[in-house]
Amino acid sequence: MTSFTLSIFNPNTLLVHRAGIAGLALALDSIDSQQVPFTWRVTEDQVHLNWDGCDRDAFLSLVQHTYQIKEGYLNVPALKLDYQGKYTFTEGVVTTFLQHGKQRKQSKEAQLLSFAIDDAEITRSFRLLEDCYYTRDFKEAFTTKGAFKPQIPLKGHHIPGLVECFIHGAYQESPENFISLVFLPLACHYYQLSGFRSAVVIPEVTNLKQWVKQRQKSSGRTYQDFRSSSAGESGLRFLLQEKILEDNQRFRINYCEVYQLGKQQWDGSQNYLKQAVFRVKVDDEILNLYNSAFQFFHPQIRKNEKGETWLAISKVLPWLCDNLILGKPWYSGFYEFYKQNKLYERKGLVKMSQYLDTLEQTFFDAVQGAFSSYLREQILQANKQGRQLDYPQVTNKIITRLQRPSTQQDFAKTTVDFLSRHRSKATRGVGAEIYQWLHKDNNWKKARDLALLAIASYTGKGKDGTPEIPEEVLDESLTTDDSEEGFEAEI
Repeated sequence: MTSFTLSIFNPNTLLVHRAGIAGLALALDSIDSQQVPFTWRVTEDQVHLNWDGCDRDAFLSLVQHTYQIKEGYLNVPALKLDYQGKYTFTEGVVTTFLQHGKQRKQSKEAQLLSFAIDDAEITRSFRLLEDCYYTRDFKEAFTTKGAFKPQIPLKGHHIPGLVECFIHGAYQESPENFISLVFLPLACHYYQLSGFRSAVVIPEVTNLKQWVKQRQKSSGRTYQDFRSSSAGESGLRFLLQEKILEDNQRFRINYCEVYQLGKQQWDGSQNYLKQAVFRVKVDDEILNLYNSAFQFFHPQIRKNEKGETWLAISKVLPWLCDNLILGKPWYSGFYEFYKQNKLYERKGLVKMSQYLDTLEQTFFDAVQGAFSSYLREQILQANKQGRQLDYPQVTNKIITRLQRPSTQQDFAKTTVDFLSRHRSKATRGVGAEIYQWLHKDNNWKKARDLALLAIASYTGKGKDGTPEIPEEVLDESLTTDDSEEGFEAEI
């Protein structure tokens, strides 16, 4: 008789093994015990497997009841996937665990799939799955007599981005860990990123029975949920969805690891190699902040010149999410972001400005007040000269002035000079407070980011109530980059 005990608290397991054990528990929950040559028992922290006879026959029976290929999709009965869910799961696994061409076979001709998003329809090209590693014979894991090998070689289809060592050969695992990794795809969540990249999220699991119940609630995924702006955002979105679904705070998922996959210069034949790994562990305050940011910078339906629709992903959101997962203020690094990106989504930045603490808000309002005063001066001067105000030129002039300082002393001097020359109600009585904040704990770089953000997101109105900024600047539909550069075409 063969017996295996897979424990999520085994000190020799990693996060991927623990998630794989959870995937195994999920698969077993949907199997009829009368139809398989093995028995099992699942506790809160362990999965016990037992069978008589050949290891290979019992294991293949378990795998065959878990993974099938039906109608061109990787079908997993335990997940109970709908039409969109089958596509997102299959596409997710193909671009992560099965990214190497040897691990799967797809149809040569692509089919067009359509998904409804709001009032529009997105069309995707999809090559049907004909065969893959999870539906094969796993011959590398067994001896000629059908018994598990004591050490089983692994490659990249077990852990995304796992690379064979040219000196020591393939990574080796025990049969217990090998079994858990075979079921790892069931526990993961998948996201498609821009620029032909993908992300796989591996959750922390602390209670198998509770996790299985929760996973069954979130088995389906729409195409819109499948698209993400970055690996960092993928982790935040996963944790937010888990928080919403979680009934028992005691067993909630507190962190996850996110593998970002894409092209690497050292290998031109594979499209989804490991580029980065993020560990995302955040609190409820950050998740609530991300939830608001997602509402402000949600994906937009766009049309190309042929009238075909595609989903444009925010450029602001990935930068903002990277700050959140690193524990930085959400606006951190706006100085560099503004230099590298064509600014748009102004309305979203305006709405995000409500999430500043008291001192940050005081400084932010003071800079916007001074800029408003400066802008009125420029409008009056332009009117006297009988010309239209060149708003971008006026804005860039102030931004360049605030970007130039490279030390705390120079920035503080430049900022104080700007606030003093262009006085406003927002600066009355707070001068000393702002000065002290600028010189405390190296805050000047935060202040520089805030100052540039205050000007770039300015949407003030004149005394007559009319906007001071030209309509073409305020209108995001005209300033958003509608090209498909940087995005995987949705056609």
